[in-house]
Amino acid sequence: MKTEIEVVRTFNRDYTRLLGVLDEGLLDSPYSLTEARLLFELSGGAELATLGLREALGLDPGYLSRLLARLEADGLVVRSRSGADLRRQLVRLTPRGREIFTDLDARSAAQVEGLLRELPADRRHRLVQAMRAVGGILAGAAPEPYVLRPLRPGDLGWVVWRHGVFYAEERGWDATYEALVARITAGYGEHHDPARENAWIAEIDGEPVGSIFCVRADRPGDVAQLRLLLVEPQARGLGLGRRLVEECLAFARGAGYREMVLWTVAGLAASRHLYVKAGFELESERDEERFGEEITAQWWRLEL
Repeated sequence: MKTEIEVVRTFNRDYTRLLGVLDEGLLDSPYSLTEARLLFELSGGAELATLGLREALGLDPGYLSRLLARLEADGLVVRSRSGADLRRQLVRLTPRGREIFTDLDARSAAQVEGLLRELPADRRHRLVQAMRAVGGILAGAAPEPYVLRPLRPGDLGWVVWRHGVFYAEERGWDATYEALVARITAGYGEHHDPARENAWIAEIDGEPVGSIFCVRADRPGDVAQLRLLLVEPQARGLGLGRRLVEECLAFARGAGYREMVLWTVAGLAASRHLYVKAGFELESERDEERFGEEITAQWWRLEL
């Protein structure tokens, strides 16, 4: 336990120094970290009771009162009494307070962005996943048994192999499907635009168990396409398919796409459930002879 305590304390010292939260003013502003956090709590727009602020931040009543008095003197907040209960004090941001918070929030985001940009993609992803795990553990949530990460050398080959094997075993498809996946992954590896296209591999204990790709669709306008979703049988029931789809959609929205489409085959019940739950709607379908059998090909669409 002594060693573990020291590891946590060392992390706290290093992290607070890195973000400059020990400086006299947060982000070169006249306001402390606690005052900035108060502005954050009030940034939702509604009036909040001081009792709720005390409980949310774990602050002593006297200390909170002094902080609010300073912010009020600077014209950032206004305090008033509740009309329903004069014993309750309410606090809200002023327009100047919202302006100050918006500036601090933007500078904080830029600071973290600068920190993340210095890291290679794989280390950045590991850092974010580790922080999610720390937050979940301290909040008492059960940790996810898997991690999502960006592509590494060798992953494209794994995607081709596993899709070929999986659909041969599950659906009896012939090698033409594996050849299709090989063409898709080869095109992605050679020509993809990192700003508007991305792919993820899901791992459990360091072993890949799933994949998904977000690429530009061969359609006019800002249309993305979800491709090559796969969840290995041993990884089902963990919510992994949902997480992969959510990650793909979040990236597409962040990249500025207005809609997303996907091509699939009727009869894949688990995949259909994921798509419907995410908000996709069936756009069109037709019978075709592909992969050595008769299939019903489907296009699905979602406005982002």
